[in-house]
Amino acid sequence: MAASDYLFTSESVSEGHPDKVCDRISDEVVDAYLAAFPYARVACETLATTNRIVIAGEVRGPEQITHDTVRCIAREAVRQIGYTQKGFDWRTAAVDVHLHEQSADIARGVDAAGNKDEGAGDQGIMFGFACDETPVLMPAPIHYAHDILKRMAAVRHSGQAPQLGPDAKSQVTLRYVNGEPVGTTSIVVSTQHTEDVSQEEVREIVRHHVLAAIPEGWMCPEDSFYVNPTGQFVIGGPDGDAGLTGRKIIVDTYGGAAPHGGGAFSGKDPTKVDRSAAYAARYLAKNVVAAGLARKCLIQLSYAIGVAKPLSIYVDTQGTGEVDEAKLASLLMDLDLSPRGIRERLGLNKPIYARTAAYGHFGREPEADGGFSWEKTDLVEHLRSAF
Repeated sequence: MAASDYLFTSESVSEGHPDKVCDRISDEVVDAYLAAFPYARVACETLATTNRIVIAGEVRGPEQITHDTVRCIAREAVRQIGYTQKGFDWRTAAVDVHLHEQSADIARGVDAAGNKDEGAGDQGIMFGFACDETPVLMPAPIHYAHDILKRMAAVRHSGQAPQLGPDAKSQVTLRYVNGEPVGTTSIVVSTQHTEDVSQEEVREIVRHHVLAAIPEGWMCPEDSFYVNPTGQFVIGGPDGDAGLTGRKIIVDTYGGAAPHGGGAFSGKDPTKVDRSAAYAARYLAKNVVAAGLARKCLIQLSYAIGVAKPLSIYVDTQGTGEVDEAKLASLLMDLDLSPRGIRERLGLNKPIYARTAAYGHFGREPEADGGFSWEKTDLVEHLRSAF
């Protein structure tokens, strides 16, 4: 039996974190290809270090997107994030591009042909999760960790807090009593800053955004509120630590409160089930909770490369379900969960991915142009009526 009284911690990282810089560049490349051709294939990886960016991978799409185009895309992404420091500057960083044609063997398995439907772009397992701890049906620790950094980024971009730099991390530990979050026991925020600001000033800037992000009365004790524990954080971003696409998969999903299949999202077009099926699993889990069929819902899907239909579906409502899990799994399996079915239902063949690269792929508001479509709850009535 799961413990009902415990502490649980999740972390988030800002858009200027080295790994997130790489996620952003990779997803900007995906968006550029999908904007030019909705059925383009992209698997793009980025590495960033001191004043150098390396972009590599496989693509299939219009020739109008050249290596020079990709270099411009990378520089613009870094400019928007806000890097103009000596060791990492969007204007002077070297950008190496090593994108080449997608493997014919992969294309053969994925492409639709004759009576064969479009297959999955890879084998793998994907998880989706939802719970009623927050209004957006996300686990509370990761939700608040993201919100702290989003608020700090907003004032940095607006010019209200010019002392802050692009690179930052947050960590929130919540106390659970009878399975419900009741307050924080510790909060850690490390943020890059200018040389002319004191640590106490940084602490008070951060405090304001922490208090705005967490529920009233949830603040941790003062001696458990850590801001820049090393004492100084001036050198940040890829100049301070090399970054790679796909290294923050727990930050991208549920903060450790649910399993992760292992595949990263950023840099991949939606034929890659690492991305699209993980979005679909979240979509299904969120609708189950939104429909009141469970307070928590974990869903696993599995696929084989080149095969359209999922090999399995697993549903676990973690003791909170109001309906039979086997019947629920059967009902969800009746939906078209092939790569093509997912993409069409959620409208994934659009340039909507760069915005997902920081502050989580889940728990966001669906947008008018189709962004975060997997956060919709339009299956609620269908699920309720089935039970």
